[in-house]
Amino acid sequence: MFDIGFSELIVIGIVALLVLGPERLPKVARTTGHLLGRLQRYVSDVKSDINREMQLDELKKLQEEARQSAMAFESSVRSEMAGVEGGVTATLQSASSAVADLENSLKTPADAVEAVGHDAAAAQLDRQLAEAEGHAGPPAFAAGVTPESTAESAPVPDTQLGLDFSTAPSEPKNPKS
Repeated sequence: MFDIGFSELIVIGIVALLVLGPERLPKVARTTGHLLGRLQRYVSDVKSDINREMQLDELKKLQEEARQSAMAFESSVRSEMAGVEGGVTATLQSASSAVADLENSLKTPADAVEAVGHDAAAAQLDRQLAEAEGHAGPPAFAAGVTPESTAESAPVPDTQLGLDFSTAPSEPKNPKS
């Protein structure tokens, strides 16, 4: 610390022995040792306090950086949520307008049919049925065989799972009466 060599310490010890005498020299040496020990402890405490303050400042800086990054993340999440909500709202509005348009288009032909009348609607359905039969292709039955001829030649009972559906259902029995 002071760059004092061993020979210099011996010279200082001899001078102290001559000045203080052999009776007081051990007390002075002990007191000087205690004071030097206290001085070293005080210096080490000051150093550790300074180191703790520096670490505390670094931790505060890290905490502030973490807080700022968390706030930035929160704001980005909020903005994304607002964008998603806006998109969902726009989609919902477009879907509801499409449903309203579809309802209006379904109501309009029904109003037109009522305005034309039931006879005109029946005539239109007959025309559409005739067009469908024209596009259907060959007849479903073979030549010479008609549904009437098959019904006359071989009557087939209308049963399914052992039940006969060819007869009219009987009156249901009402248990309350």
